[in-house]
Amino acid sequence: MSISPSESIVQHQLDAYNARDIEALLAIYAEDAQMFEHPSKLVASGSAEMRERFLARFREPNLRAVLLKRIVAGPMVIDHEKVIRTFPEGAGEIELVMIYEVKSGRN
Repeated sequence: MSISPSESIVQHQLDAYNARDIEALLAIYAEDAQMFEHPSKLVASGSAEMRERFLARFREPNLRAVLLKRIVAGPMVIDHEKVIRTFPEGAGEIELVMIYEVKSGRN
């Protein structure tokens, strides 16, 4: 079974996140990409804000995202992830659903 171009890009994003490779991670996103918290809270807009957000996460010593399930429908990729983080109250995990729309080879 071959992997779709959209899935390949999203997997590269996950790999760059786990490697804490900020340059590789940001190269995947369009300059004007936006990140939302469901349903409509804008948490980052554009490369500078995304860089700041990711670098803050990368300071967490135990940060890691684990893919639990992925659904691919054309340019849309939906990941169910478990993210291990350091919260203000200490180490923990959270499950997230990430929805990516891939356009022109970028998130």
